[in-house]
Amino acid sequence: MVATAATASLFPVSSPQPNGAKTSGKHGGVPDNLDVRGIKTKSVNSGSNGMQVKANAQAPTEVNGSRVRLMNGIKTDDNLTSHAPRTFINQLPDWSMLLAAITTIFLAAEKQWMMLEWKTKRPDMLADLDPFGLGRIVQDGLVFRQNFSIRSYEIGADRTASIETLMNHFQETALNHVKTAGLLGDGFGSTPEMCKKNLFWVVTKMQVMVDRYPTWGDVVQVDTWVAPSGKNGMRRDWLLRDWKTGEILTRASSNWVMMNKETRKLSKIPDEVRGEIEHYFVDAPPVVEDDNVKLPKLEEAKADYVRTGLTPRWSDLDVNQHVNNVKYIGWILESAPKEVVEKYELASMTLEYRRECRKDSELKSLTSVLGNGNGIGDSGSGHVDCQHVLQFQGGGGGEIVKGRTGWRPRYENQIKGIDVFSGGKA
Repeated sequence: MVATAATASLFPVSSPQPNGAKTSGKHGGVPDNLDVRGIKTKSVNSGSNGMQVKANAQAPTEVNGSRVRLMNGIKTDDNLTSHAPRTFINQLPDWSMLLAAITTIFLAAEKQWMMLEWKTKRPDMLADLDPFGLGRIVQDGLVFRQNFSIRSYEIGADRTASIETLMNHFQETALNHVKTAGLLGDGFGSTPEMCKKNLFWVVTKMQVMVDRYPTWGDVVQVDTWVAPSGKNGMRRDWLLRDWKTGEILTRASSNWVMMNKETRKLSKIPDEVRGEIEHYFVDAPPVVEDDNVKLPKLEEAKADYVRTGLTPRWSDLDVNQHVNNVKYIGWILESAPKEVVEKYELASMTLEYRRECRKDSELKSLTSVLGNGNGIGDSGSGHVDCQHVLQFQGGGGGEIVKGRTGWRPRYENQIKGIDVFSGGKA
């Protein structure tokens, strides 16, 4: 009965009874004066067919001058010429409104996506270059490439990136190369087999040639790869380019050996480790040719400039608990003459690492200007060459790093007429 009533309420259908047909209420039927919705009706003769007209289909009434008819309790305007039957379909919401809302949302999302896509294609943003900033392996899996944007805190007083900034980028690409190749263990650039044997890499020699320094906002591209070096060493090279023009700005080549973390002594490359890394070796000459020039010994008594009292901070240590090799460059330049630092820029650098420096060490930096009479540009080229030594202060003064730097005039018009240095000690 309930189902019948529900169906009739949704789909009202009028089925006239034949003349003389009666329904008995004794057998559960519906009285002939009551329709399925429980509304009493009365019989009205309309012509010869004897159709029954419901009582609630009353004559139209006027409301505010408009004729309104009550149909099943719902007011309808008599001005409407036709009425759609009340079915399940026409009771659904207006689909055109829903479709319009969906279209509006879709167009707004498409506009935002197009704006985002346009932004990432701007050459001064790294999203298009390297979405996650981790670099990628290119050239048959042998070269690792990563892009960097020169930040405001990475430039010096001359508005160009410092040599320490470039060296930090080199170190970052080296570590990311190992990580991307799936060879990074628990150590600082150590492979899984190196970690098992308590070994880590230490640099023994670094050669850098700088043709031009990038400036704030420039995007640089760094390529790095590895090659064998002797029986128990590895060479790593870097090329730093201007991303927009492809111009090579800096070249660097370095040699590395393994050290035992517990004994702090150098170690041969185990066969297990060699098997991990030899697949990534590139058969190519170094980007900076080894000059093989032996650096002379520099003692404090013969040095032109001395800077003492240098001590490593906690932030200068890496995860292997020794001073990061980039920090040594800053300490070496601490004793460089002020006239050179202000009027010249570093063009080349060769460093030989002798010992590691750990916390609680106290160091001194020595610099000597090479040339006749300590003058600048005596050779006619306008360049200056310096010799450097970083050593422990006291206790025999063992050498940590020794090196040589080449400097060129910072501005082209400042090649002649440079003051002569006067030796001194700080």
